[in-house]
Amino acid sequence: MTDSPVFHWTDADGADHAVRWRSEAGVQPPKRAVPADDRLTADAAYRLACEGTALVWQGDFQNARQLVQAMARRVEHKPKKAKAAAAAGIDAFNLHRLAQSQRARTLGMLLIPLDADYAIPLRRAPDVRAACEEAYGPGGAPSVVSLRELLGLVGAHEWRKKGVPIPALGGAPIHPYYGVFSPVRGEYVELVARARLPATSLAFDIGTGTGVLAAVLASRGVERVVATDQDARALACARENVARLGHASRVDVVEADLFPVGRAPLVVCNPPWVPARPSAPIEYAIYDPDSRMLRGFLAGLAAHLEPGGEGWLILSDFAEHLGLRSRDTLLQWIDEAGLVVLGRDDIRPAHPKSADADDPLHAARRAEVTSLWRLGARA
Repeated sequence: MTDSPVFHWTDADGADHAVRWRSEAGVQPPKRAVPADDRLTADAAYRLACEGTALVWQGDFQNARQLVQAMARRVEHKPKKAKAAAAAGIDAFNLHRLAQSQRARTLGMLLIPLDADYAIPLRRAPDVRAACEEAYGPGGAPSVVSLRELLGLVGAHEWRKKGVPIPALGGAPIHPYYGVFSPVRGEYVELVARARLPATSLAFDIGTGTGVLAAVLASRGVERVVATDQDARALACARENVARLGHASRVDVVEADLFPVGRAPLVVCNPPWVPARPSAPIEYAIYDPDSRMLRGFLAGLAAHLEPGGEGWLILSDFAEHLGLRSRDTLLQWIDEAGLVVLGRDDIRPAHPKSADADDPLHAARRAEVTSLWRLGARA
């Protein structure tokens, strides 16, 4: 308990409590908190949350779910949404991120108590013990967590149980862990599944995540794949997925900062595509501060390619449409790394947000193209 933040609050009977504070996003515990139950109205809850007062729920769990949904509706109806919709490019992105941050802060003020074994001591509460153990590890002490985060854990647990079917794997599922990006956006997988392989002896998969691209390469006949990642959850997730798919003997999942030791005739990387700071673990697959992973991959690629080998960079141009990075900048980085473009295969995303005209970033999403850049070392 001493290694984790402690949350202090006083219940309706005047008893003081000090329990472990849980936040995967690294949010600090609120300084003000009050007990709350079914008598609290949505308007009052929303006002308290906006003022920075946490609500420790003591009532019916299902009513807490309804309350946070009502609070979310009040967030969505704030006047500033019209201002965000009128902005464009980088201004729209910054306003969108600010709105997301404020929404997360407000909705994160409704807190749920957890017993030492992750049981919820509330009426009509679901059994979330498995979901919490998958995300947090063994329990051991009472704690509190925001209902918003808890619902995210439960959703991730369900995805992990049922998996995400991957057409490129014959419909076989990939089972994402909590905090590891789920391959629900399948266009990058399709690009790797249809590109011509330069060789089948060895491939590196940089930043493997769930291991989906490593599995696709193995299923296409690549004899050995070395898949790397730095995140402990991603490493465990990828190992389980490749084993479940029958590729454990051909795919080595190793911990590494980008590249493993040696060279390969094929090096694949699907880095985060937006150069901005992530605010939660799951966002590390989307946001790449200062394009660090992208630039690191490009800078080290030539030194890890066998003669005549190819690097496959799978990257969305979403950041370009937001004004966060230009195409000229990307091409300059490729040139400065001693690389040449051998070819490019494009695909348009088909995810629901690309067709949502109410999305404040709709213009950029509608224009977005994901590309597989085939790169080689300059002679």
